[in-house]
Amino acid sequence: MTMHKTLTTGTRSGFMGGYLDALSLVERLHRLLLDVIKDEFERVGMLEVNAVQALLLFNIGDNEVTAGELKTRGYYQGSNVSYNLKKLVEMGFMHHQRCEIDRRSVRVRLTPRGREIRDVVAGLFARHAQGLESRGVLGPDGIEEITSALRRVERYWADQIRYIY
Repeated sequence: MTMHKTLTTGTRSGFMGGYLDALSLVERLHRLLLDVIKDEFERVGMLEVNAVQALLLFNIGDNEVTAGELKTRGYYQGSNVSYNLKKLVEMGFMHHQRCEIDRRSVRVRLTPRGREIRDVVAGLFARHAQGLESRGVLGPDGIEEITSALRRVERYWADQIRYIY
């Protein structure tokens, strides 16, 4: 059976099957994370921002960054960063200011309203971390193992982009 046939028919075995299952899980976990954030904001009655925007505010935190740095530093994974930044500035969750040195560059940082959103996400993540550990879902060694493995995959993929293509 060819690789294409194996991939499209859903028969997954061996290392390739495990790799495809892991890819699918990473994708599902990201979507689920956004759903969890959305549900939290609905629960607390804060409906002004969507989950992607809330996660962006959380990741920026107390930093002041340029739009370009958002992706290179890993704060933002989406393709529509400019749209979300513009909306967050318009809604009063972020300040933006032209860089004095390079006038083409815009630096952004959270406003007090943006920090409120960041704090809601931080509280949610703190409760999750405590719950995962206290219920025995994942302990310090398990989280370290997962993080280490995902970082190795990240480095491998980054190397593929830099050196093969």
